[in-house]
Amino acid sequence: MNIFGIEILEYRRPRLDDGFIPIHLFNRSFISSAGTKNPVGIAVESEDGQIEVVNTYIHGTDEMKEADCYYIERLSKTMLWMKGGFRIYVSGNRDIYEYLKEAYSPAGSRAFDYEFMGTTYSQSFEVLYVESGELPKAKDNRKHVGGHTDGCRIGFDAGGSDRKVSAVIDGESVYSEETVWHPKVTEDPSYHYEGITAALREAAAHMPRVDAVGVSTAGIVINNRIMQASLFNKVPRELWKEHVNDIYIDAVHDVFGDIPIEVANDGDVSAVAGVMSIGEPGVLGIAMGTSEAAGFVDGDGCITGWLNELAFVPVDASENAMIDEWSGDIGCGVKYFSQDSVIKLAPASGIDLEGELTPAEKLKVVQALMEDGDERAANIYESIGVYLGHTLPYYYDLYGMKHVLLLGRVMSGKGGDLILKTAKEVLDSEYPEVAAKINVQLPDEKFRRVGQSAAAAGLPVIKK
Repeated sequence: MNIFGIEILEYRRPRLDDGFIPIHLFNRSFISSAGTKNPVGIAVESEDGQIEVVNTYIHGTDEMKEADCYYIERLSKTMLWMKGGFRIYVSGNRDIYEYLKEAYSPAGSRAFDYEFMGTTYSQSFEVLYVESGELPKAKDNRKHVGGHTDGCRIGFDAGGSDRKVSAVIDGESVYSEETVWHPKVTEDPSYHYEGITAALREAAAHMPRVDAVGVSTAGIVINNRIMQASLFNKVPRELWKEHVNDIYIDAVHDVFGDIPIEVANDGDVSAVAGVMSIGEPGVLGIAMGTSEAAGFVDGDGCITGWLNELAFVPVDASENAMIDEWSGDIGCGVKYFSQDSVIKLAPASGIDLEGELTPAEKLKVVQALMEDGDERAANIYESIGVYLGHTLPYYYDLYGMKHVLLLGRVMSGKGGDLILKTAKEVLDSEYPEVAAKINVQLPDEKFRRVGQSAAAAGLPVIKK
Protein backbone atom coordinates (compact mmCIF):
# COMPACT_ATOMS: atom_id res chain seq x y z
CA MET A 1 0.00 0.00 0.00
CA ASN A 2 1.22 3.48 -0.88
CA ILE A 3 0.13 6.78 0.71
CA PHE A 4 1.77 10.15 0.02
CA GLY A 5 4.57 8.22 -1.71
CA ILE A 6 5.27 6.13 1.43
CA GLU A 7 5.19 2.38 0.88
CA ILE A 8 3.59 0.39 3.71
CA LEU A 9 4.07 -3.38 3.91
CA GLU A 10 1.11 -5.73 4.21
CA TYR A 11 -0.66 -6.10 7.57
CA ARG A 12 -3.83 -7.63 8.98
CA ARG A 13 -6.77 -5.44 8.06
CA PRO A 14 -10.15 -5.12 9.76
CA ARG A 15 -12.70 -7.39 8.11
CA LEU A 16 -15.16 -4.49 7.71
CA ASP A 17 -12.69 -1.67 6.95
CA ASP A 18 -10.16 -2.73 4.33
CA GLY A 19 -8.94 0.85 3.86
CA PHE A 20 -7.68 1.26 7.44
CA ILE A 21 -4.00 2.31 7.56
CA PRO A 22 -2.48 2.16 11.06
CA ILE A 23 -0.80 5.50 11.81
CA HIS A 24 1.94 3.57 13.60
CA LEU A 25 2.86 1.70 10.42
CA PHE A 26 2.75 4.89 8.36
CA ASN A 27 5.06 6.66 10.81
CA ARG A 28 7.46 3.74 10.88
CA SER A 29 7.63 3.59 7.08
CA PHE A 30 7.97 7.37 6.82
CA ILE A 31 10.94 7.51 9.18
CA SER A 32 12.63 4.65 7.36
CA SER A 33 12.13 6.44 4.05
CA ALA A 34 13.18 9.91 5.26
CA GLY A 35 16.63 9.03 6.56
CA THR A 36 18.49 11.42 8.86
CA LYS A 37 19.62 14.31 6.66
CA ASN A 38 16.75 16.73 7.39
CA PRO A 39 16.04 17.06 11.12
CA VAL A 40 12.91 18.82 12.44
CA GLY A 41 12.14 19.57 16.07
CA ILE A 42 8.64 20.00 17.50
CA ALA A 43 7.94 21.22 21.03
CA VAL A 44 4.53 21.75 22.65
CA GLU A 45 4.15 24.00 25.70
CA SER A 46 1.35 23.79 28.24
CA GLU A 47 0.64 25.24 31.70
CA ASP A 48 3.35 25.77 34.34
CA GLY A 49 6.07 25.59 31.72
CA GLN A 50 5.53 21.94 30.82
CA ILE A 51 7.24 21.13 27.53
CA GLU A 52 7.02 18.03 25.35
CA VAL A 53 9.74 17.69 22.69
CA VAL A 54 10.09 15.37 19.70
CA ASN A 55 13.11 15.44 17.42
CA THR A 56 12.48 13.68 14.12
CA TYR A 57 13.33 13.78 10.41
CA ILE A 58 11.63 14.59 7.11
CA HIS A 59 12.59 14.06 3.46
CA GLY A 60 12.96 17.79 2.78
CA THR A 61 12.37 17.48 -0.98
CA ASP A 62 9.72 19.07 -3.20
CA GLU A 63 8.35 15.71 -4.33
CA MET A 64 7.88 14.52 -0.71
CA LYS A 65 6.64 17.82 0.71
CA GLU A 66 3.04 16.57 1.02
CA ALA A 67 4.17 13.50 2.96
CA ASP A 68 6.45 15.62 5.16
CA CYS A 69 3.67 18.07 6.03
CA TYR A 70 1.18 15.28 6.70
CA TYR A 71 3.59 13.41 8.98
CA ILE A 72 4.52 16.50 11.03
CA GLU A 73 0.92 17.73 11.30
CA ARG A 74 -0.29 14.32 12.59
CA LEU A 75 2.64 14.21 15.00
CA SER A 76 1.91 17.72 16.29
CA LYS A 77 -1.76 16.91 16.74
CA THR A 78 -0.88 13.76 18.67
CA MET A 79 1.42 15.74 20.98
CA LEU A 80 -1.26 18.38 21.54
CA TRP A 81 -4.05 16.01 22.50
CA MET A 82 -1.87 13.65 24.49
CA LYS A 83 0.00 16.32 26.47
CA GLY A 84 -2.06 19.50 25.99
CA GLY A 85 -0.70 22.89 25.02
CA PHE A 86 -1.21 26.43 23.80
CA ARG A 87 2.03 26.86 21.82
CA ILE A 88 3.91 24.82 19.20
CA TYR A 89 7.58 25.48 18.51
CA VAL A 90 9.11 24.35 15.21
CA SER A 91 12.80 24.17 14.30
CA GLY A 92 14.72 22.91 11.30
CA ASN A 93 12.38 23.68 8.40
CA ARG A 94 10.52 26.93 7.68
CA ASP A 95 8.16 25.32 5.15
CA ILE A 96 6.94 22.97 7.88
CA TYR A 97 6.55 25.94 10.22
CA GLU A 98 4.49 27.88 7.68
CA TYR A 99 2.31 24.85 7.05
CA LEU A 100 1.59 24.32 10.75
CA LYS A 101 1.02 28.03 11.34
CA GLU A 102 -1.62 28.06 8.61
CA ALA A 103 -3.23 24.80 9.80
CA TYR A 104 -3.46 25.98 13.43
CA SER A 105 -5.25 29.26 12.75
CA PRO A 106 -8.87 30.45 12.97
CA ALA A 107 -9.46 29.58 9.31
CA GLY A 108 -7.05 26.64 9.04
CA SER A 109 -7.62 22.90 8.83
CA ARG A 110 -7.01 22.59 12.58
CA ALA A 111 -9.21 25.55 13.57
CA PHE A 112 -11.05 23.36 16.10
CA ASP A 113 -7.79 22.47 17.86
CA TYR A 114 -6.70 26.12 17.73
CA GLU A 115 -9.88 27.33 19.44
CA PHE A 116 -10.16 24.43 21.89
CA MET A 117 -6.61 24.69 23.20
CA GLY A 118 -6.77 28.47 23.41
CA THR A 119 -9.94 28.27 25.50
CA THR A 120 -8.57 25.46 27.67
CA TYR A 121 -5.42 27.38 28.58
CA SER A 122 -7.02 30.84 28.57
CA GLN A 123 -4.61 32.32 26.04
CA SER A 124 -4.22 32.61 22.29
CA PHE A 125 -2.80 29.55 20.55
CA GLU A 126 0.33 30.18 18.51
CA VAL A 127 2.96 28.46 16.37
CA LEU A 128 6.51 29.83 16.61
CA TYR A 129 9.70 29.17 14.66
CA VAL A 130 13.02 28.85 16.51
CA GLU A 131 16.48 28.17 15.15
CA SER A 132 17.95 24.69 15.47
CA GLY A 133 19.45 24.32 18.92
CA GLU A 134 16.99 26.81 20.43
CA LEU A 135 14.08 24.41 20.82
CA PRO A 136 12.88 24.48 24.46
CA LYS A 137 13.97 21.64 26.71
CA ALA A 138 11.47 19.00 27.83
CA LYS A 139 9.93 19.58 31.24
CA ASP A 140 7.36 17.51 33.14
CA ASN A 141 5.12 18.39 36.07
CA ARG A 142 4.32 14.97 37.41
CA LYS A 143 2.94 14.40 40.87
CA HIS A 144 2.18 11.45 43.08
CA VAL A 145 -1.54 11.24 43.75
CA GLY A 146 -3.85 8.48 44.81
CA GLY A 147 -3.62 5.39 46.92
CA HIS A 148 -3.79 7.27 50.21
CA THR A 149 -5.88 5.52 52.84
CA ASP A 150 -5.33 7.45 56.07
CA GLY A 151 -8.09 9.43 57.74
CA CYS A 152 -11.71 10.18 56.91
CA ARG A 153 -12.11 10.87 53.24
CA ILE A 154 -14.84 11.55 50.70
CA GLY A 155 -14.61 10.48 47.08
CA PHE A 156 -16.94 12.08 44.54
CA ASP A 157 -17.35 10.84 40.97
CA ALA A 158 -19.14 13.20 38.58
CA GLY A 159 -20.51 11.36 35.57
CA GLY A 160 -22.80 12.54 32.81
CA SER A 161 -25.83 10.51 33.89
CA ASP A 162 -25.18 9.82 37.57
CA ARG A 163 -23.01 11.03 40.43
CA LYS A 164 -21.43 8.72 42.98
CA VAL A 165 -20.05 9.48 46.41
CA SER A 166 -18.18 7.35 48.94
CA ALA A 167 -17.22 7.85 52.57
CA VAL A 168 -13.94 6.10 53.33
CA ILE A 169 -12.32 5.67 56.77
CA ASP A 170 -8.73 4.41 56.83
CA GLY A 171 -9.16 2.79 53.42
CA GLU A 172 -12.49 1.09 54.15
CA SER A 173 -15.65 2.31 52.43
CA VAL A 174 -18.38 2.86 55.02
CA TYR A 175 -20.94 4.46 52.70
CA SER A 176 -21.55 4.66 48.98
CA GLU A 177 -24.42 6.17 47.04
CA GLU A 178 -25.28 6.67 43.37
CA THR A 179 -27.74 9.37 42.29
CA VAL A 180 -29.17 10.08 38.84
CA TRP A 181 -28.68 13.66 37.67
CA HIS A 182 -28.73 15.61 34.39
CA PRO A 183 -25.78 18.01 34.28
CA LYS A 184 -25.27 17.90 30.51
CA VAL A 185 -28.66 19.41 29.71
CA THR A 186 -28.85 22.00 32.52
CA GLU A 187 -27.89 25.64 31.93
CA ASP A 188 -28.01 26.87 35.54
CA PRO A 189 -24.67 26.09 37.28
CA SER A 190 -26.40 26.21 40.67
CA TYR A 191 -27.92 22.83 39.74
CA HIS A 192 -24.44 21.33 39.46
CA TYR A 193 -23.19 23.06 42.61
CA GLU A 194 -26.18 21.92 44.69
CA GLY A 195 -25.82 18.34 43.44
CA ILE A 196 -22.14 18.29 44.42
CA THR A 197 -22.67 19.80 47.88
CA ALA A 198 -25.64 17.52 48.57
CA ALA A 199 -23.48 14.47 47.81
CA LEU A 200 -20.67 15.75 50.03
CA ARG A 201 -23.04 16.27 52.96
CA GLU A 202 -24.56 12.81 52.49
CA ALA A 203 -21.15 11.17 52.76
CA ALA A 204 -20.02 13.38 55.65
CA ALA A 205 -23.01 12.25 57.71
CA HIS A 206 -21.45 8.75 57.89
CA MET A 207 -18.08 9.82 59.34
CA PRO A 208 -16.95 11.55 62.54
CA ARG A 209 -15.11 14.21 60.49
CA VAL A 210 -13.88 14.93 56.95
CA ASP A 211 -10.12 15.24 56.44
CA ALA A 212 -9.95 15.45 52.63
CA VAL A 213 -12.01 15.19 49.45
CA GLY A 214 -11.02 13.67 46.11
CA VAL A 215 -12.99 14.30 42.94
CA SER A 216 -13.15 12.29 39.74
CA THR A 217 -14.76 14.26 36.92
CA ALA A 218 -15.29 14.10 33.21
CA GLY A 219 -13.45 16.92 31.48
CA ILE A 220 -10.08 18.64 31.35
CA VAL A 221 -8.65 19.52 34.77
CA ILE A 222 -5.75 21.92 35.28
CA ASN A 223 -4.60 22.65 38.84
CA ASN A 224 -7.89 21.35 40.25
CA ARG A 225 -9.86 23.68 37.97
CA ILE A 226 -12.36 22.61 35.31
CA MET A 227 -11.30 24.08 31.97
CA GLN A 228 -13.42 21.99 29.58
CA ALA A 229 -16.16 19.47 30.43
CA SER A 230 -19.25 18.10 28.73
CA LEU A 231 -20.93 18.11 32.17
CA PHE A 232 -21.19 21.90 31.87
CA ASN A 233 -21.78 22.16 28.11
CA LYS A 234 -25.10 23.95 28.52
CA VAL A 235 -23.76 26.50 31.00
CA PRO A 236 -23.11 29.77 29.12
CA ARG A 237 -19.38 30.31 28.70
CA GLU A 238 -19.55 33.77 30.26
CA LEU A 239 -20.56 32.10 33.55
CA TRP A 240 -17.64 29.70 33.67
CA LYS A 241 -15.09 31.93 35.37
CA GLU A 242 -17.41 32.66 38.30
CA HIS A 243 -19.37 29.43 38.59
CA VAL A 244 -17.64 26.51 36.81
CA ASN A 245 -13.84 26.72 36.78
CA ASP A 246 -13.57 26.38 40.60
CA ILE A 247 -16.87 24.62 41.27
CA TYR A 248 -15.36 21.61 43.08
CA ILE A 249 -12.94 23.72 45.12
CA ASP A 250 -15.74 26.10 46.08
CA ALA A 251 -18.14 23.28 47.00
CA VAL A 252 -15.63 21.54 49.26
CA HIS A 253 -14.47 24.72 50.98
CA ASP A 254 -18.05 25.99 51.42
CA VAL A 255 -19.10 22.75 53.13
CA PHE A 256 -15.95 21.76 55.05
CA GLY A 257 -13.67 24.79 55.13
CA ASP A 258 -10.01 24.72 54.12
CA ILE A 259 -9.26 21.00 53.81
CA PRO A 260 -7.18 19.22 51.13
CA ILE A 261 -8.91 18.62 47.81
CA GLU A 262 -7.62 16.94 44.67
CA VAL A 263 -9.57 17.04 41.41
CA ALA A 264 -8.58 14.69 38.59
CA ASN A 265 -9.90 13.65 35.22
CA ASP A 266 -12.02 10.50 35.47
CA GLY A 267 -9.67 8.69 33.09
CA ASP A 268 -6.72 9.31 35.39
CA VAL A 269 -8.77 8.14 38.38
CA SER A 270 -9.62 4.96 36.49
CA ALA A 271 -5.89 4.43 35.99
CA VAL A 272 -5.32 5.05 39.71
CA ALA A 273 -7.98 2.45 40.50
CA GLY A 274 -6.22 0.13 38.06
CA VAL A 275 -2.94 0.57 39.91
CA MET A 276 -4.73 -0.25 43.18
CA SER A 277 -6.22 -3.36 41.55
CA ILE A 278 -3.15 -4.61 39.64
CA GLY A 279 -0.70 -3.76 42.37
CA GLU A 280 1.90 -1.87 40.32
CA PRO A 281 2.07 1.41 38.34
CA GLY A 282 2.49 1.99 34.62
CA VAL A 283 -1.22 1.72 33.78
CA LEU A 284 -2.98 3.19 30.74
CA GLY A 285 -6.76 3.02 31.11
CA ILE A 286 -8.82 3.27 27.91
CA ALA A 287 -12.58 3.68 28.26
CA MET A 288 -14.62 2.95 25.13
CA GLY A 289 -18.04 4.45 25.70
CA THR A 290 -19.72 7.57 24.36
CA SER A 291 -16.22 8.63 23.29
CA GLU A 292 -12.69 7.33 23.85
CA ALA A 293 -11.42 8.45 27.24
CA ALA A 294 -8.04 7.67 28.74
CA GLY A 295 -5.98 8.07 31.87
CA PHE A 296 -2.40 7.26 32.74
CA VAL A 297 -0.36 6.58 35.85
CA ASP A 298 3.33 6.36 34.93
CA GLY A 299 5.91 3.84 36.06
CA ASP A 300 6.71 5.93 39.15
CA GLY A 301 3.06 6.05 40.24
CA CYS A 302 2.55 9.65 39.12
CA ILE A 303 -0.31 11.36 37.36
CA THR A 304 1.37 13.35 34.63
CA GLY A 305 -0.86 16.38 34.19
CA TRP A 306 -1.31 15.49 30.50
CA LEU A 307 -4.65 15.81 28.71
CA ASN A 308 -4.75 12.18 27.52
CA GLU A 309 -7.57 13.07 25.14
CA LEU A 310 -7.01 10.07 22.88
CA ALA A 311 -10.37 10.61 21.17
CA PHE A 312 -8.64 13.31 19.10
CA VAL A 313 -5.33 11.49 18.54
CA PRO A 314 -5.00 10.21 14.93
CA VAL A 315 -4.94 6.42 14.55
CA ASP A 316 -5.79 5.96 10.84
CA ALA A 317 -3.72 7.43 7.99
CA SER A 318 -6.30 6.66 5.31
CA GLU A 319 -7.43 9.65 3.26
CA ASN A 320 -10.93 8.15 3.31
CA ALA A 321 -11.15 7.72 7.08
CA MET A 322 -14.42 8.71 8.73
CA ILE A 323 -14.83 12.32 9.83
CA ASP A 324 -15.43 13.27 13.46
CA GLU A 325 -18.40 15.62 13.42
CA TRP A 326 -17.20 17.70 16.38
CA SER A 327 -13.59 18.38 15.47
CA GLY A 328 -13.97 18.12 11.70
CA ASP A 329 -10.89 15.88 11.49
CA ILE A 330 -10.58 12.36 10.11
CA GLY A 331 -8.97 9.16 11.37
CA CYS A 332 -9.08 10.04 15.08
CA GLY A 333 -9.60 7.59 17.94
CA VAL A 334 -13.21 8.46 18.71
CA LYS A 335 -14.37 6.76 15.49
CA TYR A 336 -12.42 3.58 16.29
CA PHE A 337 -12.70 3.07 20.06
CA SER A 338 -16.18 4.16 21.12
CA GLN A 339 -19.82 3.43 20.37
CA ASP A 340 -19.28 5.50 17.20
CA SER A 341 -17.05 2.72 15.89
CA VAL A 342 -19.75 0.10 16.38
CA ILE A 343 -22.29 2.32 14.60
CA LYS A 344 -19.80 3.17 11.82
CA LEU A 345 -19.15 -0.51 11.06
CA ALA A 346 -22.77 -1.70 11.28
CA PRO A 347 -23.73 -0.99 7.63
CA ALA A 348 -20.67 -2.87 6.34
CA SER A 349 -21.65 -5.83 8.52
CA GLY A 350 -25.19 -5.91 7.12
CA ILE A 351 -26.87 -4.61 10.28
CA ASP A 352 -29.46 -1.89 9.69
CA LEU A 353 -29.73 0.39 12.73
CA GLU A 354 -32.89 2.51 12.74
CA GLY A 355 -32.12 6.21 12.31
CA GLU A 356 -34.32 7.41 15.17
CA LEU A 357 -32.40 5.39 17.77
CA THR A 358 -29.89 7.21 19.95
CA PRO A 359 -26.22 6.13 19.65
CA ALA A 360 -26.49 4.33 23.00
CA GLU A 361 -29.59 2.47 21.80
CA LYS A 362 -27.84 1.49 18.56
CA LEU A 363 -24.97 0.05 20.58
CA LYS A 364 -27.44 -1.98 22.66
CA VAL A 365 -28.95 -3.47 19.49
CA VAL A 366 -25.53 -4.70 18.33
CA GLN A 367 -24.65 -5.94 21.82
CA ALA A 368 -27.88 -7.98 21.95
CA LEU A 369 -27.09 -9.51 18.56
CA MET A 370 -23.58 -10.35 19.78
CA GLU A 371 -24.92 -12.06 22.88
CA ASP A 372 -27.16 -14.15 20.59
CA GLY A 373 -24.18 -15.26 18.52
CA ASP A 374 -24.89 -13.13 15.42
CA GLU A 375 -21.91 -13.37 13.05
CA ARG A 376 -22.52 -9.84 11.71
CA ALA A 377 -22.09 -8.38 15.18
CA ALA A 378 -19.00 -10.54 15.75
CA ASN A 379 -17.44 -9.04 12.60
CA ILE A 380 -17.89 -5.56 14.08
CA TYR A 381 -16.16 -6.42 17.34
CA GLU A 382 -13.40 -8.33 15.56
CA SER A 383 -12.73 -5.29 13.36
CA ILE A 384 -12.48 -3.05 16.44
CA GLY A 385 -10.05 -5.58 17.91
CA VAL A 386 -7.87 -5.26 14.79
CA TYR A 387 -7.97 -1.46 15.11
CA LEU A 388 -6.87 -1.80 18.73
CA GLY A 389 -4.12 -4.33 18.02
CA HIS A 390 -2.51 -1.94 15.52
CA THR A 391 -2.98 1.13 17.74
CA LEU A 392 -1.62 -0.18 21.04
CA PRO A 393 1.98 -0.18 19.73
CA TYR A 394 1.50 3.50 18.89
CA TYR A 395 0.20 4.18 22.38
CA TYR A 396 3.15 2.21 23.76
CA ASP A 397 5.56 4.51 21.90
CA LEU A 398 3.76 7.49 23.47
CA TYR A 399 3.32 6.18 27.03
CA GLY A 400 5.61 3.21 27.63
CA MET A 401 2.91 1.61 29.81
CA LYS A 402 3.16 -1.85 31.36
CA HIS A 403 -0.58 -2.48 31.62
CA VAL A 404 -3.57 -1.53 29.49
CA LEU A 405 -6.97 -1.63 31.18
CA LEU A 406 -9.90 -1.69 28.74
CA LEU A 407 -13.08 -0.14 30.13
CA GLY A 408 -16.43 1.24 28.95
CA ARG A 409 -19.70 -0.10 27.65
CA VAL A 410 -18.24 -1.14 24.28
CA MET A 411 -15.98 -3.58 26.17
CA SER A 412 -18.86 -5.24 28.02
CA GLY A 413 -20.14 -8.75 27.30
CA LYS A 414 -19.05 -11.09 24.51
CA GLY A 415 -18.15 -8.18 22.26
CA GLY A 416 -15.52 -6.93 24.67
CA ASP A 417 -14.08 -10.42 25.02
CA LEU A 418 -13.72 -10.66 21.22
CA ILE A 419 -12.10 -7.21 20.98
CA LEU A 420 -9.54 -8.24 23.60
CA LYS A 421 -8.86 -11.62 21.96
CA THR A 422 -8.41 -10.11 18.50
CA ALA A 423 -6.21 -7.26 19.71
CA LYS A 424 -3.91 -9.75 21.41
CA GLU A 425 -3.73 -11.82 18.21
CA VAL A 426 -2.66 -8.78 16.19
CA LEU A 427 -0.12 -7.79 18.83
CA ASP A 428 1.36 -11.28 19.02
CA SER A 429 1.59 -11.78 15.25
CA GLU A 430 2.60 -8.30 14.05
CA TYR A 431 4.16 -6.55 17.04
CA PRO A 432 5.72 -9.31 19.19
CA GLU A 433 8.26 -6.89 20.66
CA VAL A 434 5.39 -4.81 22.11
CA ALA A 435 3.24 -7.81 23.04
CA ALA A 436 6.06 -9.03 25.28
CA LYS A 437 6.12 -5.74 27.21
CA ILE A 438 2.46 -4.96 27.94
CA ASN A 439 -0.39 -6.74 29.67
CA VAL A 440 -3.78 -5.96 28.08
CA GLN A 441 -6.79 -6.85 30.20
CA LEU A 442 -10.35 -6.17 31.23
CA PRO A 443 -11.20 -5.02 34.78
CA ASP A 444 -11.35 -7.79 37.37
CA GLU A 445 -13.59 -8.03 40.42
CA LYS A 446 -10.98 -6.33 42.59
CA PHE A 447 -11.05 -3.28 40.29
CA ARG A 448 -14.85 -3.20 40.44
CA ARG A 449 -14.74 -3.35 44.24
CA VAL A 450 -12.37 -0.37 44.35
CA GLY A 451 -14.86 1.76 42.45
CA GLN A 452 -14.33 5.16 40.88
CA SER A 453 -15.55 7.26 43.81
CA ALA A 454 -13.64 5.18 46.37
CA ALA A 455 -10.47 5.53 44.28
CA ALA A 456 -11.06 9.28 44.09
CA ALA A 457 -11.16 9.44 47.90
CA GLY A 458 -7.50 8.42 47.97
CA LEU A 459 -6.29 11.23 45.69
CA PRO A 460 -5.37 13.99 48.18
CA VAL A 461 -2.59 14.02 50.74
CA ILE A 462 -3.75 14.83 54.26
CA LYS A 463 -1.43 17.37 55.86
CA LYS A 464 -0.10 16.26 59.23
